[in-house]
Amino acid sequence: MPTTRVLIVEDSQTLSAVYGSYLANEPYQLAFTENGADALDIIKSDPPKLLILDLNLPDVDGMTILQYIHEHQIPTVVVVLTAHGSVDLAVDAMKYGAFDFISKPIEAKRLQITLRNASKNHELKQIVDVFKEKYERDKYHGFIGSSPEMQSVYHIIENAAPSQATVFVTGESGTGKELCAEALHKQSPRSHNKFVALNCAAIPNELMESEIFGHVKGAFTGALKDREGAATLANEGTLFLDELCEMNIELQSKILRFVQTGTFQKVGSSKLEKVNVRFICATNKAPLKEVEEGRFREDLYYRLHVIPIHLPALKERGADILKIATSFLSNICNEERKAFKQFSKAVEKIFLNYSWPGNVRELENVIRNLVVLNNGEEVLPSMLPPPLNGQDVNLATKLFVSEVNSDPTNSNVAVAQNNDITPLWLVEKGVIEEAVRFCEGNIPKAAALLEVSPSTIYRKKQAWDELDAKIL
Repeated sequence: MPTTRVLIVEDSQTLSAVYGSYLANEPYQLAFTENGADALDIIKSDPPKLLILDLNLPDVDGMTILQYIHEHQIPTVVVVLTAHGSVDLAVDAMKYGAFDFISKPIEAKRLQITLRNASKNHELKQIVDVFKEKYERDKYHGFIGSSPEMQSVYHIIENAAPSQATVFVTGESGTGKELCAEALHKQSPRSHNKFVALNCAAIPNELMESEIFGHVKGAFTGALKDREGAATLANEGTLFLDELCEMNIELQSKILRFVQTGTFQKVGSSKLEKVNVRFICATNKAPLKEVEEGRFREDLYYRLHVIPIHLPALKERGADILKIATSFLSNICNEERKAFKQFSKAVEKIFLNYSWPGNVRELENVIRNLVVLNNGEEVLPSMLPPPLNGQDVNLATKLFVSEVNSDPTNSNVAVAQNNDITPLWLVEKGVIEEAVRFCEGNIPKAAALLEVSPSTIYRKKQAWDELDAKIL
């Protein structure tokens, strides 16, 4: 049965009939037209797989049709025919994407072989296009990058998204775990419903249950009215639990029951409620290690760890670093009304050789810093903030130690003058506060310099604030 549609554009009915006879025993569905205007209408509305195009038409120049197909990237393979062949004409035709160029008169065998090859070329191009779409994407739902590591992530997201299975995302802080969860939601059948995200490290333990399940009026001090939790808000949508390993072990048992049954009770209520949510969770820790050390329930881990996705660190993504940096530069320059257009080769080399402990989040902070504080069209090494401008990654800690050594009255001194030992938490507090001060209040950047998670600093600051409140 004919499977390949072929449009023959030839102003001579006699020649069209000849070409038709040449192709009578080939697997083609043939269509004919004598003028360029009709050919363009067909190409625009229902483009054929193959086009035999005479360049000398009565109304429209055949080269114009070829140029239109090329400029609009129409997936039609074109074989050009002409009675006035020349090298220049052939070169022009190839420049606009013609598969082959045949001078009249045309032999049957020549036309048959050319169309067979053109058909194979079309099939191969479709395969390549599908491959590129799946494995050579530069961008994907907010992600930027075409490295093999990210192509693998895109592929897993695409396959996992239509499922109801729980996804467990791991990766260092700043690698884009929430972006991954959002991509899963957008690709899923639930995309028209809500995506609700909760950061388990940013919410105090005593409020976490209420944040997830909601509460009724009077359930605890300050509960002045009924409140819906994330579970209810995410009904028929997606619930994303970020930094899940920070959740206390008592609440984990309730989360396990919720995941297993889809049912829960609001804080202070005896009523059982049921919802339909898709669970995605994430952590920057090693979840199995948390299980082994008793901080995370093993049964909850295996209930949630159905489809794992690991996001690579920025330093593992090669040239993606420059693609992401260029995107940040363009966006931030638009926001700040700056004129930067590109990075110098020296800056590109620095970016590629730096370890990026804070990953994409740190890269964005670096770009914003240099754009705000400098002017020009090209980013130079001297414009980079520390540590990329040559200063040591642990500069914040070194400054703190220097300050301590120069001031014996400092309350955070590790070893006092009389050999008294200062508690370790005070030393830690001083180092963290100095790092945050050095980074002008930017906690994620301070965390990157100290090589810890931002959630660790937030949690410790909360504990110190509570201690200060008790003392006062």
